Amino acid sequence: MILALAFATGAIGSRATIPNIPTWYEGLIKPAFNPPNWIFGPVWTVLYLTMSYACWRVLGCTSDRAARRSIGLVFVIQLFFNALWSIVFFGLMNPLWGLLVVACLEASVIAMILVFARFDRMAAATQLPYAAWVAFASLLNLAIVLLN
Repeated sequence: MILALAFATGAIGSRATIPNIPTWYEGLIKPAFNPPNWIFGPVWTVLYLTMSYACWRVLGCTSDRAARRSIGLVFVIQLFFNALWSIVFFGLMNPLWGLLVVACLEASVIAMILVFARFDRMAAATQLPYAAWVAFASLLNLAIVLLN
């Protein structure tokens, strides 16, 4: 179920993103540090796998219903902002609003890490690359807003 939610989020994001890469996105001015398009798919695949693993691991640490609800809630909230960013940035072709959404995504990933750390520090640590990638995406998003 956890893995299915994560990859459903990825599918939603891909559906909003892929059609707009060769058209709208290619026409944007991007910063020199913009990675090649092919890198995003493999990176997100690894991130969805690790976030699913971390959530599964943390849920296994407690049988307390309130704790499990908190864990599930932070996981779903960050997935929501994850999908929403692709919809806003690529689907609606709105980098400015995308910047707001990616900031919410970063905050929700940090919140998830903090909640996970209360139960399993290793699971929380596996999410640090996710937080770093979203921080990089935020910088990239900001650069695109400023350049366009």
